[in-house]
Amino acid sequence: MQRLVDHVLAVTKESVKTFTYESLNNVVRLINGVSALLLTILPGNSSILEGIHGWELRPAFRGPRLPRWMEDGVSSFNQFIHELSVEPNASSSVEYSSQEDVDENIGPMSPLLQSSRASRVSSFTRQSGNWVHLLRYIFSWFIFPIKFMLGIPLYLYGSRTTSGSLQSSPLRATKRLQSLKDHFVQRATDRRRGVVEDLHLAIEIIIETVFGFVHKAAHCLLSPIVTFTEVVKWFFSCMSGPEDVPADASGVSVPTDTLSENDPTPRERQTSFYHSLNTDARTCQDVITELGYPYEALRVVTNDGYILLLERIPRRDARKVVYLQHGVFDSSMGWISNGVVGSPAFAAYDQGYDVFLGNFRGLVSREHVDSNISPRQYWRYSINEHGTQDIPAIIQKIHEIKVSELKNSQAGFEEECESDQPYKLCAISHSLGGAAILMYVITQRIEEKPHRLSRLILLSPAGFHHDSNIVFTVMEYVFLVLSPLLIPFVPAFYIPTRFFRMLVNKLARDFHNLPGVGGLVQTLISYVVGGDSSNWVGALGLSHYNMNDMPAVSFCVALHMAQIKRSRKFIMFDYGSAASNMEVYGSPQPLDLGEYYLLIDIPVDLVAGQKDNVIRPSMVRKHYGLMTDAGVDVSYNEFEYAHLDFTFSHREELLTYVMSRLMLVGYSTKQPAGQKSLRNRRNEVQSSSH
Repeated sequence: MQRLVDHVLAVTKESVKTFTYESLNNVVRLINGVSALLLTILPGNSSILEGIHGWELRPAFRGPRLPRWMEDGVSSFNQFIHELSVEPNASSSVEYSSQEDVDENIGPMSPLLQSSRASRVSSFTRQSGNWVHLLRYIFSWFIFPIKFMLGIPLYLYGSRTTSGSLQSSPLRATKRLQSLKDHFVQRATDRRRGVVEDLHLAIEIIIETVFGFVHKAAHCLLSPIVTFTEVVKWFFSCMSGPEDVPADASGVSVPTDTLSENDPTPRERQTSFYHSLNTDARTCQDVITELGYPYEALRVVTNDGYILLLERIPRRDARKVVYLQHGVFDSSMGWISNGVVGSPAFAAYDQGYDVFLGNFRGLVSREHVDSNISPRQYWRYSINEHGTQDIPAIIQKIHEIKVSELKNSQAGFEEECESDQPYKLCAISHSLGGAAILMYVITQRIEEKPHRLSRLILLSPAGFHHDSNIVFTVMEYVFLVLSPLLIPFVPAFYIPTRFFRMLVNKLARDFHNLPGVGGLVQTLISYVVGGDSSNWVGALGLSHYNMNDMPAVSFCVALHMAQIKRSRKFIMFDYGSAASNMEVYGSPQPLDLGEYYLLIDIPVDLVAGQKDNVIRPSMVRKHYGLMTDAGVDVSYNEFEYAHLDFTFSHREELLTYVMSRLMLVGYSTKQPAGQKSLRNRRNEVQSSSH
C-alpha cells in the first residue's frame, strides 16, 4: 500500500511539474517571440545590435535554454543535486556549454551556468530547511503538555546528550568546510539569477514542499508505528538543544587579505557568502582581490563635506602614478569590468604604475560628513563641484600618500624626494570625467595652484554637445524650461528602492538569456541615447548597479549639460541670474572654459569614437581645435568605437594606445608639472602665434 501511494504521488508530482513548467515556458516563448518580431520592424536595429558581442538576430518563438534539471519537460531536481555534489572539480573551474548547446542557443551564451546552478541548490536547501523548522515548531505546540510532563525525567539525560553533541563537532566542522567549498566558485563569478530562473526555482520549491508534506502525511497515516518512533527520536533531540551548524554557507566567512587605509600591512577582512536573493553585489574591492591584485580603500573628504571613495591598486614604491576617473552613471567598476586582460586599471598596474580609481560624489547611499543632510541638499551640485571639489580633493590625497610613501621607502632618493612632487601623475578620464578634469586644470591655473598632473588622456570627453540628435535636443528644452518645477521633486536620477534595483539586476541576466527581449531593450535604450550602439544591456549587468547602491546623476548635472548644449560653449554652471554668477565667477556670465585653454601646460591626448552618438567625434574635434589654437601640446585619434566601448568593452588596440601615451611621460624632478607661471605660458602662446 505504501509503495502504491508513493508511486501515485511521484507520478502526480511529475505531471504537475511538467504542466507548470510548460505553462511558464510558453509565456516566456511568447514574450521573447513578440519582442523578436517587434525588433525586426524597428529601424536601425542592425547597427544598434552590433554593440552586443556575438549578437545574431533570429526572430523565432523559441524560449531560453532551460537549466539542466528541467530538460525534456520533466524535473529531476533530486538527481541534479546529487550530480552537483559529486562533481570532482566544481570549485576550481567554471563549466562552459558544449558546442552542441552553443548551436542550439539563439542568444549570447552565459558562461556562468554552474554558478547559477550552485545558487539554486543553496537556495533550495535553505528554503526547504525553513519549511521543516516551521512545521516542527507548529507540531511542538501540540505536544507541549507531554513535553512538560516528561520534562523532569528527561532532564536526567541532558548531560549524556550534551556529550554526544560535542562528539559530533568534527563532523559539523567538515560540513562547514564542504559547504564553503561548494560556494567558493561563486566568489569570482556572476551570482545572479534572472527573474525567469527565480520563477522556475520557486515552482520547483513549492511543488517539492507541497508533495513532500503530502507524502509525509500519507506515510504517517499508513505507518503509525514508524511515525511514533520518529516523534520520540525528534522529541529527545529537541531536548538536547538546537544545533548550531548551518545547513548552508550562509554563516560561513573566510579571511581575505585587504590593505587598510592607514596601515600598509595586510589585514583580515571577513567575507560572507550569504546571497539569499542571488544578485551580483560585488564591489570593486571584491573584483580586484579575487583576481589576485592588491587593494586599498581611501576615504576622501571634500571641502564641502562630501565623502568620496578613492580606490587603489597600490605599488607603493612606484614613481609612475595613473589616476582614472569615470563618467556619468558610472563608477570605478568600469575600469576593471573586463578582467585582467581587457581592463585599463590592470594593464597600467602590470606596466609598473601605482593605480588610483576615483569615484565622484553621487551614490544612492549619500555619504556626507553631515549624516542628517537632506536628499535635496545632497544632490544640489553640478559639474562645477566635480571639477572644483571632487578632483582637487582626490589629487591632493594622492599627493599626500605618494610623498609620504616615497620618502619612507626610498632611502637612496632623499634629494629627489625633497622636491615638491617626487612622482609623475597621469590622468585617464572618460566622458563627464574628461570635462571635469579639464575644468580642474584650468581653475587650478587661474588660482595659480599646482595641478600636479603630467599628462591627460581623455576618452570621448564631454564639454561640447551641440552636435547631437533630436532626442538630446528635446531633453535640452525640457531641462531648461521645466527645471524650476522639477528640481524640488526630482533632485537626482537613480533607481529609488532596493527592490527595483534588485529587479533591474535580475532582469539584466534575463536580457542575456532571452535574445528577443534583450535586443528590444538594447534598441529602445539606444534610441533614447541618440542611436549609440554601445552594449547598454551589458552595462546594466555590471555589479555596481545592485540592490544596495548605484551611481546616480543629480538634476543640476543634467541641467548643466543642457546649458552647455544650448550655449554651444564649454561653460561652467549658470546660476540663473547675473548677481549669482557675479558672486561666484566675478562676471555676470559663467566662465567659458574654452577661452582658457591657453592655461593648459601639459600634453593632452584626445580620443573619439567613430560610432559614438552620445559625444560625437565632431565635439571632440572641437576640443582639439581650441587647444591647437591655444598652443596646447595636443593629439587627436579616432577609433571605431561607441561611447561605452572605451571602458566596458575589451579593446586591445585602445589599451595599446593608452599605454603608449602613458609611456611618453618620463620621470624628472627638475620641474614638476603645472608649475609654469601664467605669464610664461601667455608668452609662449603669443610667440607661437607670431
